[in-house]
Amino acid sequence: MNKKKVFSGYPGDCSDQQLDILDKFRTKVREMGCNEPVYDDTYLLRFLRARKFDFNQTLEMWTNFIKWRKEKNVEEVCKIEIPEMNEAKKYYPHLYFRTDKLGRPIYIERIGKVNFDKLTKILPLERAEQHFIQDYERLLNQIFPACSEAKGERVCNTCYIMDMKGAASKMMSSKVWDLLKMVSKIGQDYYPEILGHMFIVNVPLFFYGIWNMIKCFVDEKTRKKIHIFGSNYKKELLQYIDENNLPDFLGGKATAADYGENLTNEQGPWVKGNESKEESRIIQGKGSTDFEDERNSLELKDEMDDFERAEQEYIKSVPVVVDNCLSIEELGDFDGFEVGQESPLKVHVKRFKSKPSLSFTAIPFSKSYGVV
Repeated sequence: MNKKKVFSGYPGDCSDQQLDILDKFRTKVREMGCNEPVYDDTYLLRFLRARKFDFNQTLEMWTNFIKWRKEKNVEEVCKIEIPEMNEAKKYYPHLYFRTDKLGRPIYIERIGKVNFDKLTKILPLERAEQHFIQDYERLLNQIFPACSEAKGERVCNTCYIMDMKGAASKMMSSKVWDLLKMVSKIGQDYYPEILGHMFIVNVPLFFYGIWNMIKCFVDEKTRKKIHIFGSNYKKELLQYIDENNLPDFLGGKATAADYGENLTNEQGPWVKGNESKEESRIIQGKGSTDFEDERNSLELKDEMDDFERAEQEYIKSVPVVVDNCLSIEELGDFDGFEVGQESPLKVHVKRFKSKPSLSFTAIPFSKSYGVV
């Protein structure tokens, strides 16, 4: 029996019904006065995919998006300079660095090196919001177009690596949650469907408990894009990223001379004058395109449904095995958990006392990107 073809909703991979809804949505967007060239079909399809091609829900999301852009004066925000970021980089190392094998920009954050107390003193919440808005707009208007030109076809997703080496549970203060909620809301509400794959590596013990909590808030489609590893992640990363484009602290060959101290030296086809330094090796004919990844994920949905339901029941007491944790003391203090230990390498969350106020649908600092 032939399986029914599943369409991802990406450009070139839409059903007739999806195209009809796109045409209707495009007409409505033009009637609203949104005639800017950037609002092309690829842009509009991101919002449609985020709302599973429900026209009314998508239109509501778009209306809120346009209202938000006016309230935040996004066009003007993109013109201002934020000199504080030079200092803030010391306490929040992050950058776009080269491209993966599909030609997608690689975004890297070293969360384990973040000092939130010092960061928030230098970069107040309002200024941080402006920085993230600038980064999203730059991603859409500069980085994606440059990557598309380099690859020879449309690139509209990111490859995101969150390095948690050195992260401690004490980082999760109320100020941190405020910042994370703000960042996540921007991504999920106003820049949806940008994430291609997300790799969270060097995951500390306390994170497993947090992930088991918040994963129910994460859209199923997004969960399938997220890969969580302890210290054994290099083989997986190299399936997607050439080792010349991967920093040495992640097991690649790029050195600090390439990415800069505190991740200050962006490289990629979007950086003028850096094109010759780009070591990108886009493997044509290998791997899969963004919409093929999406379609494959959708085809797995039926097989995963039973597993997901069973998993939700199981995670309440699931043991967490961590490669590098030698004692329960390494868990640190995290408000909300009591932890039991069955062996030096196996712990489990015994009881969750108080649930943090979470309204986001991504992992902490999933700024990259638009994970709805």
